[in-house]
Amino acid sequence: MRNKRMLLLSLLIIGTMVLAACGGGQPAAAPAAPAAEEAAPTEAPAAEEAPAEEAPAEEAAPTEAPAEEAAPANGDCSATLTVWADEQRAPVLLPLGDKFQADTGVCLELVQKQFGAIRDDLKVAGPAGEGPDILIGAHDWIGELVNSGLLAEVSLGGKDASFAAEGVAACNYDSKLYCLPYAVENVAFFINSDLVAEAPATWDDVKTLSQEIKDGGTKYGYLIQENDPYHFYPIQTAFGGYVFGKDANGNWDPSNVGIGGEGTVAAFSWLDSMYADGILDRGAAINYDLMSAAFQNGDAAMIIGGPWMLDGFRSAGVPYKVVALPAGPAGQSKPFLGVQGFMISAFSKQPLLAQTFLQEYVATDEVMSAFVAANPRPSAWTAANANLDDDLKAFGTAGLGSDAMPNIPQMSAVWSSWGTAMQLVSQGKQTPAEAAAEAQTQIETAIAGN
Repeated sequence: MRNKRMLLLSLLIIGTMVLAACGGGQPAAAPAAPAAEEAAPTEAPAAEEAPAEEAPAEEAAPTEAPAEEAAPANGDCSATLTVWADEQRAPVLLPLGDKFQADTGVCLELVQKQFGAIRDDLKVAGPAGEGPDILIGAHDWIGELVNSGLLAEVSLGGKDASFAAEGVAACNYDSKLYCLPYAVENVAFFINSDLVAEAPATWDDVKTLSQEIKDGGTKYGYLIQENDPYHFYPIQTAFGGYVFGKDANGNWDPSNVGIGGEGTVAAFSWLDSMYADGILDRGAAINYDLMSAAFQNGDAAMIIGGPWMLDGFRSAGVPYKVVALPAGPAGQSKPFLGVQGFMISAFSKQPLLAQTFLQEYVATDEVMSAFVAANPRPSAWTAANANLDDDLKAFGTAGLGSDAMPNIPQMSAVWSSWGTAMQLVSQGKQTPAEAAAEAQTQIETAIAGN
Protein backbone atom coordinates (compact mmCIF):
# COMPACT_ATOMS: atom_id res chain seq x y z
CA MET A 1 0.00 0.00 0.00
CA ARG A 2 1.17 3.51 -0.73
CA ASN A 3 0.26 4.62 2.77
CA LYS A 4 -0.97 2.76 5.78
CA ARG A 5 -4.75 2.52 5.39
CA MET A 6 -6.96 1.48 8.25
CA LEU A 7 -10.24 -0.42 8.13
CA LEU A 8 -12.83 2.01 9.48
CA LEU A 9 -15.66 0.45 11.44
CA SER A 10 -18.69 2.36 12.68
CA LEU A 11 -22.31 1.59 13.39
CA LEU A 12 -24.17 3.68 10.78
CA ILE A 13 -27.57 2.06 11.24
CA ILE A 14 -28.70 -0.22 14.05
CA GLY A 15 -28.28 -3.79 12.93
CA THR A 16 -25.74 -3.01 10.19
CA MET A 17 -21.97 -3.19 10.02
CA VAL A 18 -19.78 -0.82 8.07
CA LEU A 19 -16.71 -2.15 6.33
CA ALA A 20 -14.57 0.65 4.94
CA ALA A 21 -12.50 -0.93 2.22
CA CYS A 22 -9.86 1.74 1.80
CA GLY A 23 -7.40 -0.99 2.63
CA GLY A 24 -7.28 -4.69 3.27
CA GLY A 25 -8.96 -6.47 6.14
CA GLN A 26 -11.81 -8.81 6.96
CA PRO A 27 -15.34 -8.19 8.23
CA ALA A 28 -15.06 -7.74 11.97
CA ALA A 29 -18.53 -8.88 12.98
CA ALA A 30 -20.40 -12.15 12.85
CA PRO A 31 -22.24 -12.72 9.56
CA ALA A 32 -25.89 -11.76 9.18
CA ALA A 33 -28.64 -14.22 8.25
CA PRO A 34 -27.55 -17.06 5.93
CA ALA A 35 -28.07 -16.65 2.22
CA ALA A 36 -30.70 -19.33 2.28
CA GLU A 37 -32.85 -16.95 4.26
CA GLU A 38 -32.27 -14.06 1.94
CA ALA A 39 -32.58 -15.42 -1.51
CA ALA A 40 -35.89 -16.96 -2.09
CA PRO A 41 -38.03 -13.95 -2.50
CA THR A 42 -36.09 -12.90 -5.19
CA GLU A 43 -38.55 -15.29 -5.14
CA ALA A 44 -41.45 -14.44 -2.75
CA PRO A 45 -42.80 -12.24 0.02
CA ALA A 46 -41.24 -12.94 3.37
CA ALA A 47 -44.50 -13.61 5.17
CA GLU A 48 -45.17 -16.55 2.94
CA GLU A 49 -41.97 -18.57 3.01
CA ALA A 50 -39.03 -19.34 5.21
CA PRO A 51 -36.21 -18.09 2.98
CA ALA A 52 -37.56 -14.72 4.00
CA GLU A 53 -35.59 -12.01 2.36
CA GLU A 54 -37.83 -9.38 3.90
CA ALA A 55 -37.12 -10.27 7.55
CA PRO A 56 -36.03 -7.15 9.41
CA ALA A 57 -32.47 -6.91 10.59
CA GLU A 58 -32.05 -7.74 14.25
CA GLU A 59 -30.86 -4.92 16.45
CA ALA A 60 -27.23 -5.17 17.44
CA ALA A 61 -25.25 -3.52 20.16
CA PRO A 62 -22.58 -1.12 18.91
CA THR A 63 -19.31 -2.94 18.22
CA GLU A 64 -16.07 -1.28 19.15
CA ALA A 65 -13.20 -1.94 16.75
CA PRO A 66 -9.65 -2.34 18.07
CA ALA A 67 -7.93 1.01 18.49
CA GLU A 68 -5.56 0.53 15.56
CA GLU A 69 -8.53 -0.12 13.27
CA ALA A 70 -10.67 2.70 14.54
CA ALA A 71 -8.15 5.40 13.66
CA PRO A 72 -9.55 8.32 11.62
CA ALA A 73 -9.04 8.37 7.86
CA ASN A 74 -5.56 9.49 6.91
CA GLY A 75 -6.61 11.91 4.21
CA ASP A 76 -5.80 9.67 1.26
CA CYS A 77 -9.43 9.61 0.08
CA SER A 78 -10.40 12.20 -2.49
CA ALA A 79 -13.99 10.93 -2.13
CA THR A 80 -15.89 7.92 -0.80
CA LEU A 81 -18.08 5.45 -2.69
CA THR A 82 -20.53 3.70 -0.37
CA VAL A 83 -21.85 0.22 -1.17
CA TRP A 84 -24.55 -1.65 0.73
CA ALA A 85 -24.09 -5.42 0.49
CA ASP A 86 -25.01 -8.53 2.42
CA GLU A 87 -22.76 -11.01 4.20
CA GLN A 88 -22.06 -13.08 1.07
CA ARG A 89 -21.17 -10.23 -1.26
CA ALA A 90 -19.36 -7.89 1.17
CA PRO A 91 -16.29 -10.14 1.68
CA VAL A 92 -15.93 -10.50 -2.11
CA LEU A 93 -16.07 -6.74 -2.64
CA LEU A 94 -13.82 -5.83 0.29
CA PRO A 95 -10.47 -6.62 -1.42
CA LEU A 96 -11.38 -4.37 -4.35
CA GLY A 97 -10.92 -1.30 -2.17
CA ASP A 98 -7.14 -1.10 -2.44
CA LYS A 99 -7.04 -1.20 -6.23
CA PHE A 100 -10.01 1.13 -6.57
CA GLN A 101 -8.34 3.71 -4.33
CA ALA A 102 -4.97 3.29 -6.04
CA ASP A 103 -6.59 3.81 -9.45
CA THR A 104 -9.04 6.59 -8.57
CA GLY A 105 -8.08 8.06 -5.20
CA VAL A 106 -11.57 7.15 -4.00
CA CYS A 107 -12.17 4.99 -0.92
CA LEU A 108 -14.71 2.18 -1.08
CA GLU A 109 -16.92 1.99 2.01
CA LEU A 110 -18.88 -1.23 2.46
CA VAL A 111 -21.93 -1.30 4.71
CA GLN A 112 -22.93 -4.88 5.50
CA LYS A 113 -26.67 -5.34 5.87
CA GLN A 114 -29.18 -8.13 5.87
CA PHE A 115 -30.42 -8.49 2.31
CA GLY A 116 -34.04 -8.02 3.33
CA ALA A 117 -33.33 -4.71 5.09
CA ILE A 118 -31.72 -2.98 2.14
CA ARG A 119 -34.83 -1.93 0.23
CA ASP A 120 -36.65 -0.37 3.18
CA ASP A 121 -33.49 1.28 4.52
CA LEU A 122 -32.90 2.89 1.11
CA LYS A 123 -36.36 4.45 1.21
CA VAL A 124 -35.41 6.29 4.38
CA ALA A 125 -31.69 6.91 3.99
CA GLY A 126 -31.59 7.76 0.27
CA PRO A 127 -33.74 10.92 0.30
CA ALA A 128 -32.03 12.01 3.53
CA GLY A 129 -28.64 11.95 1.82
CA GLU A 130 -27.40 9.16 4.08
CA GLY A 131 -27.81 6.22 1.74
CA PRO A 132 -25.43 4.31 -0.50
CA ASP A 133 -24.11 5.06 -3.94
CA ILE A 134 -24.51 1.38 -4.86
CA LEU A 135 -26.70 -1.33 -3.36
CA ILE A 136 -27.43 -4.95 -4.08
CA GLY A 137 -31.02 -6.02 -4.51
CA ALA A 138 -33.57 -8.25 -6.19
CA HIS A 139 -34.82 -7.38 -9.67
CA ASP A 140 -38.45 -7.42 -8.54
CA TRP A 141 -37.77 -4.40 -6.32
CA ILE A 142 -37.06 -2.26 -9.36
CA GLY A 143 -40.54 -1.07 -10.33
CA GLU A 144 -41.35 0.14 -6.84
CA LEU A 145 -37.98 1.83 -6.34
CA VAL A 146 -37.97 3.49 -9.76
CA ASN A 147 -41.50 4.81 -9.31
CA SER A 148 -40.42 6.21 -5.94
CA GLY A 149 -37.51 8.03 -7.58
CA LEU A 150 -34.86 6.01 -5.74
CA LEU A 151 -32.87 4.40 -8.58
CA ALA A 152 -30.69 5.73 -11.37
CA GLU A 153 -30.14 3.92 -14.66
CA VAL A 154 -27.25 1.50 -14.95
CA SER A 155 -24.96 0.90 -17.92
CA LEU A 156 -23.18 -2.40 -18.59
CA GLY A 157 -20.31 -0.52 -20.21
CA GLY A 158 -20.42 -2.45 -23.47
CA LYS A 159 -20.22 -5.82 -21.69
CA ASP A 160 -23.80 -6.83 -22.50
CA ALA A 161 -22.72 -10.00 -24.31
CA SER A 162 -21.01 -11.27 -21.15
CA PHE A 163 -24.30 -11.39 -19.25
CA ALA A 164 -27.11 -13.93 -19.53
CA ALA A 165 -29.84 -12.33 -21.62
CA GLU A 166 -32.56 -13.28 -19.13
CA GLY A 167 -30.63 -11.60 -16.33
CA VAL A 168 -30.36 -8.35 -18.24
CA ALA A 169 -34.01 -8.52 -19.30
CA ALA A 170 -35.12 -8.88 -15.67
CA CYS A 171 -33.21 -5.70 -14.76
CA ASN A 172 -35.13 -3.69 -17.36
CA TYR A 173 -38.11 -1.60 -16.40
CA ASP A 174 -39.95 0.60 -18.88
CA SER A 175 -37.20 -0.19 -21.43
CA LYS A 176 -34.43 1.14 -19.17
CA LEU A 177 -31.77 -0.83 -17.29
CA TYR A 178 -31.67 -0.43 -13.51
CA CYS A 179 -29.30 -3.13 -12.30
CA LEU A 180 -26.13 -4.96 -13.24
CA PRO A 181 -27.07 -8.62 -12.60
CA TYR A 182 -24.77 -11.02 -10.77
CA ALA A 183 -26.97 -14.07 -10.01
CA VAL A 184 -30.03 -15.83 -11.36
CA GLU A 185 -32.10 -18.45 -9.59
CA ASN A 186 -35.28 -20.50 -9.78
CA VAL A 187 -36.85 -23.51 -8.16
CA ALA A 188 -36.71 -27.07 -9.45
CA PHE A 189 -38.08 -30.46 -8.37
CA PHE A 190 -36.35 -32.33 -5.53
CA ILE A 191 -36.85 -36.08 -5.35
CA ASN A 192 -35.64 -38.54 -2.74
CA SER A 193 -33.73 -40.94 -4.96
CA ASP A 194 -34.28 -43.84 -2.53
CA LEU A 195 -38.06 -43.39 -2.73
CA VAL A 196 -38.47 -42.23 -6.34
CA ALA A 197 -36.82 -44.46 -8.94
CA GLU A 198 -37.76 -42.26 -11.90
CA ALA A 199 -38.73 -38.60 -11.84
CA PRO A 200 -42.42 -38.11 -12.70
CA ALA A 201 -43.04 -36.51 -16.09
CA THR A 202 -46.40 -34.86 -15.34
CA TRP A 203 -48.33 -33.58 -12.35
CA ASP A 204 -50.82 -36.41 -12.83
CA ASP A 205 -47.84 -38.76 -12.50
CA VAL A 206 -46.90 -36.93 -9.30
CA LYS A 207 -50.34 -37.64 -7.88
CA THR A 208 -50.25 -41.32 -8.84
CA LEU A 209 -46.73 -41.77 -7.52
CA SER A 210 -47.56 -39.92 -4.30
CA GLN A 211 -50.39 -42.35 -3.60
CA GLU A 212 -48.08 -45.32 -4.21
CA ILE A 213 -45.42 -43.88 -1.93
CA LYS A 214 -47.96 -43.17 0.81
CA ASP A 215 -49.38 -46.68 0.49
CA GLY A 216 -45.82 -47.96 0.89
CA GLY A 217 -45.52 -46.40 4.33
CA THR A 218 -43.92 -43.00 3.67
CA LYS A 219 -45.91 -40.15 5.15
CA TYR A 220 -45.96 -38.00 2.02
CA GLY A 221 -45.23 -38.44 -1.65
CA TYR A 222 -45.34 -34.83 -2.86
CA LEU A 223 -45.54 -32.12 -0.17
CA ILE A 224 -46.27 -28.41 -0.51
CA GLN A 225 -46.99 -25.58 1.87
CA GLU A 226 -50.57 -24.48 2.40
CA ASN A 227 -49.96 -20.81 1.64
CA ASP A 228 -47.13 -20.74 -0.86
CA PRO A 229 -47.94 -19.15 -4.22
CA TYR A 230 -44.25 -18.78 -5.08
CA HIS A 231 -43.60 -22.52 -5.08
CA PHE A 232 -47.08 -23.23 -6.47
CA TYR A 233 -46.54 -21.02 -9.52
CA PRO A 234 -44.82 -23.73 -11.63
CA ILE A 235 -47.87 -25.99 -11.16
CA GLN A 236 -50.14 -23.11 -12.06
CA THR A 237 -48.32 -22.45 -15.32
CA ALA A 238 -48.35 -26.15 -16.20
CA PHE A 239 -52.16 -25.96 -16.14
CA GLY A 240 -52.25 -22.71 -18.14
CA GLY A 241 -52.45 -20.22 -15.26
CA TYR A 242 -50.54 -16.95 -15.01
CA VAL A 243 -50.23 -13.86 -12.83
CA PHE A 244 -50.06 -11.01 -15.34
CA GLY A 245 -50.37 -11.08 -19.08
CA LYS A 246 -48.10 -9.11 -21.38
CA ASP A 247 -48.79 -6.33 -23.86
CA ALA A 248 -47.77 -6.27 -27.51
CA ASN A 249 -44.28 -5.06 -26.56
CA GLY A 250 -43.70 -7.85 -24.08
CA ASN A 251 -44.18 -5.67 -21.01
CA TRP A 252 -46.18 -6.90 -18.03
CA ASP A 253 -49.81 -5.74 -18.26
CA PRO A 254 -51.31 -5.11 -14.78
CA SER A 255 -54.77 -4.82 -16.33
CA ASN A 256 -54.60 -8.50 -17.31
CA VAL A 257 -54.62 -10.48 -14.06
CA GLY A 258 -54.73 -14.25 -14.46
CA ILE A 259 -55.34 -15.48 -10.92
CA GLY A 260 -59.04 -16.01 -11.61
CA GLY A 261 -58.54 -17.62 -15.01
CA GLU A 262 -59.30 -21.16 -16.13
CA GLY A 263 -55.67 -22.27 -15.87
CA THR A 264 -55.39 -21.19 -12.24
CA VAL A 265 -58.70 -22.87 -11.41
CA ALA A 266 -57.44 -26.07 -13.05
CA ALA A 267 -54.24 -25.96 -10.99
CA PHE A 268 -56.22 -25.31 -7.80
CA SER A 269 -58.44 -28.26 -8.73
CA TRP A 270 -55.41 -30.54 -9.02
CA LEU A 271 -54.22 -29.32 -5.62
CA ASP A 272 -57.67 -29.81 -4.09
CA SER A 273 -57.77 -33.39 -5.40
CA MET A 274 -54.50 -34.14 -3.59
CA TYR A 275 -56.27 -33.32 -0.32
CA ALA A 276 -59.62 -34.81 -1.26
CA ASP A 277 -57.97 -38.15 -2.04
CA GLY A 278 -56.03 -38.14 1.24
CA ILE A 279 -52.60 -37.78 -0.36
CA LEU A 280 -52.11 -34.49 1.48
CA ASP A 281 -53.63 -33.76 4.90
CA ARG A 282 -56.10 -30.91 5.26
CA GLY A 283 -55.39 -28.87 8.34
CA ALA A 284 -51.77 -30.02 8.62
CA ALA A 285 -50.67 -26.37 8.32
CA ILE A 286 -47.50 -27.26 6.42
CA ASN A 287 -45.05 -24.34 6.27
CA TYR A 288 -41.57 -24.01 4.81
CA ASP A 289 -39.78 -25.41 7.85
CA LEU A 290 -42.07 -28.44 8.10
CA MET A 291 -41.78 -29.11 4.38
CA SER A 292 -37.98 -28.91 4.47
CA ALA A 293 -37.74 -31.07 7.57
CA ALA A 294 -40.06 -33.71 6.10
CA PHE A 295 -37.85 -34.02 3.03
CA GLN A 296 -34.65 -34.11 5.11
CA ASN A 297 -36.11 -36.80 7.39
CA GLY A 298 -37.36 -38.97 4.54
CA ASP A 299 -41.01 -38.28 5.40
CA ALA A 300 -41.61 -36.61 2.02
CA ALA A 301 -40.37 -37.95 -1.30
CA MET A 302 -40.87 -34.92 -3.55
CA ILE A 303 -40.96 -31.16 -3.09
CA ILE A 304 -40.40 -27.98 -5.09
CA GLY A 305 -37.43 -26.01 -3.78
CA GLY A 306 -34.54 -23.73 -4.65
CA PRO A 307 -30.74 -23.83 -4.44
CA TRP A 308 -30.90 -22.22 -1.01
CA MET A 309 -32.04 -25.66 0.29
CA LEU A 310 -28.98 -27.55 -0.92
CA ASP A 311 -26.76 -26.98 2.11
CA GLY A 312 -29.42 -28.28 4.48
CA PHE A 313 -30.11 -31.38 2.44
CA ARG A 314 -26.42 -32.14 2.04
CA SER A 315 -25.80 -31.73 5.76
CA ALA A 316 -28.74 -33.99 6.57
CA GLY A 317 -27.43 -36.69 4.25
CA VAL A 318 -30.77 -37.16 2.54
CA PRO A 319 -30.44 -38.96 -0.83
CA TYR A 320 -31.72 -36.28 -3.18
CA LYS A 321 -31.66 -35.40 -6.84
CA VAL A 322 -32.54 -32.12 -8.58
CA VAL A 323 -34.68 -32.71 -11.67
CA ALA A 324 -36.89 -30.80 -14.08
CA LEU A 325 -40.35 -29.80 -12.92
CA PRO A 326 -43.18 -32.03 -14.17
CA ALA A 327 -45.32 -30.83 -17.06
CA GLY A 328 -49.08 -30.34 -17.20
CA PRO A 329 -51.94 -30.07 -19.69
CA ALA A 330 -50.65 -26.67 -20.85
CA GLY A 331 -47.06 -27.91 -21.20
CA GLN A 332 -43.86 -27.09 -19.35
CA SER A 333 -43.91 -25.84 -15.76
CA LYS A 334 -42.37 -22.39 -15.56
CA PRO A 335 -40.95 -21.32 -12.22
CA PHE A 336 -40.32 -17.68 -11.47
CA LEU A 337 -36.83 -16.56 -12.44
CA GLY A 338 -35.24 -14.37 -9.81
CA VAL A 339 -32.29 -12.09 -10.52
CA GLN A 340 -30.03 -10.30 -8.06
CA GLY A 341 -27.97 -7.32 -9.10
CA PHE A 342 -26.18 -4.09 -8.27
CA MET A 343 -28.24 -0.89 -8.40
CA ILE A 344 -27.25 2.77 -8.25
CA SER A 345 -29.07 5.15 -5.95
CA ALA A 346 -30.68 8.18 -7.55
CA PHE A 347 -29.19 10.14 -4.64
CA SER A 348 -25.60 9.07 -5.28
CA LYS A 349 -23.14 11.95 -5.20
CA GLN A 350 -20.73 9.86 -7.29
CA PRO A 351 -22.88 8.38 -10.10
CA LEU A 352 -20.08 8.20 -12.67
CA LEU A 353 -17.70 6.59 -10.20
CA ALA A 354 -20.45 4.15 -9.29
CA GLN A 355 -20.79 3.17 -12.95
CA THR A 356 -17.02 2.81 -13.25
CA PHE A 357 -16.81 0.60 -10.19
CA LEU A 358 -19.54 -1.74 -11.46
CA GLN A 359 -18.30 -1.89 -15.05
CA GLU A 360 -14.57 -2.22 -14.42
CA TYR A 361 -14.20 -3.78 -10.98
CA VAL A 362 -17.33 -5.90 -10.44
CA ALA A 363 -18.10 -7.08 -13.99
CA THR A 364 -15.03 -9.32 -14.25
CA ASP A 365 -14.50 -13.07 -14.43
CA GLU A 366 -12.66 -13.09 -11.11
CA VAL A 367 -15.26 -11.20 -9.06
CA MET A 368 -18.32 -12.85 -10.62
CA SER A 369 -16.79 -16.29 -10.04
CA ALA A 370 -16.10 -15.32 -6.43
CA PHE A 371 -19.79 -14.51 -5.94
CA VAL A 372 -20.69 -18.02 -7.12
CA ALA A 373 -18.18 -19.55 -4.72
CA ALA A 374 -19.40 -17.43 -1.80
CA ASN A 375 -23.10 -18.14 -2.30
CA PRO A 376 -23.69 -20.88 -4.90
CA ARG A 377 -26.18 -19.76 -7.52
CA PRO A 378 -26.01 -19.79 -11.31
CA SER A 379 -24.32 -16.56 -12.32
CA ALA A 380 -25.73 -13.85 -14.55
CA TRP A 381 -22.15 -13.53 -15.86
CA THR A 382 -22.02 -16.49 -18.25
CA ALA A 383 -18.28 -17.20 -17.94
CA ALA A 384 -18.67 -17.75 -14.19
CA ASN A 385 -20.90 -20.78 -14.85
CA ALA A 386 -18.12 -22.91 -16.34
CA ASN A 387 -17.59 -24.93 -13.18
CA LEU A 388 -21.09 -25.17 -11.70
CA ASP A 389 -21.81 -28.44 -9.93
CA ASP A 390 -24.44 -30.85 -11.24
CA ASP A 391 -27.13 -29.57 -8.87
CA LEU A 392 -26.81 -25.95 -10.01
CA LYS A 393 -26.72 -27.07 -13.64
CA ALA A 394 -29.98 -28.95 -13.01
CA PHE A 395 -31.53 -25.80 -11.57
CA GLY A 396 -30.49 -23.93 -14.71
CA THR A 397 -32.15 -26.57 -16.88
CA ALA A 398 -35.34 -26.44 -14.80
CA GLY A 399 -35.53 -22.68 -15.35
CA LEU A 400 -35.24 -22.71 -19.14
CA GLY A 401 -38.11 -20.85 -20.79
CA SER A 402 -39.22 -19.14 -17.59
CA ASP A 403 -40.20 -15.53 -17.18
CA ALA A 404 -38.56 -13.33 -14.59
CA MET A 405 -40.85 -12.53 -11.71
CA PRO A 406 -42.79 -9.38 -12.68
CA ASN A 407 -40.92 -6.31 -11.44
CA ILE A 408 -43.88 -3.95 -11.78
CA PRO A 409 -45.16 -2.30 -8.56
CA GLN A 410 -48.56 -3.97 -8.97
CA MET A 411 -46.98 -7.33 -8.12
CA SER A 412 -47.16 -6.34 -4.44
CA ALA A 413 -50.97 -6.42 -4.72
CA VAL A 414 -50.94 -10.09 -5.76
CA TRP A 415 -49.20 -12.11 -3.08
CA SER A 416 -51.58 -11.94 -0.13
CA SER A 417 -54.82 -12.67 -1.98
CA TRP A 418 -53.17 -15.33 -4.14
CA GLY A 419 -51.71 -17.11 -1.11
CA THR A 420 -54.98 -16.91 0.79
CA ALA A 421 -56.83 -18.45 -2.16
CA MET A 422 -54.37 -21.35 -2.19
CA GLN A 423 -54.78 -21.79 1.55
CA LEU A 424 -58.59 -21.78 1.39
CA VAL A 425 -58.47 -24.49 -1.27
CA SER A 426 -55.98 -26.52 0.77
CA GLN A 427 -58.20 -26.30 3.83
CA GLY A 428 -61.34 -27.14 1.87
CA LYS A 429 -63.02 -23.88 2.85
CA GLN A 430 -63.67 -22.74 -0.74
CA THR A 431 -63.88 -24.48 -4.07
CA PRO A 432 -61.05 -23.79 -6.53
CA ALA A 433 -63.34 -21.61 -8.65
CA GLU A 434 -64.59 -19.61 -5.65
CA ALA A 435 -61.11 -19.03 -4.24
CA ALA A 436 -59.66 -17.98 -7.60
CA ALA A 437 -62.54 -15.61 -8.37
CA GLU A 438 -62.37 -13.95 -4.97
CA ALA A 439 -58.61 -13.48 -5.22
CA GLN A 440 -58.97 -12.02 -8.72
CA THR A 441 -61.46 -9.44 -7.47
CA GLN A 442 -59.31 -8.50 -4.49
CA ILE A 443 -56.21 -8.08 -6.64
CA GLU A 444 -57.97 -6.00 -9.30
CA THR A 445 -59.47 -3.80 -6.58
CA ALA A 446 -56.08 -3.30 -4.91
CA ILE A 447 -54.42 -2.41 -8.21
CA ALA A 448 -57.19 0.04 -9.10
CA GLY A 449 -56.81 1.72 -5.72
CA ASN A 450 -53.09 2.36 -6.10
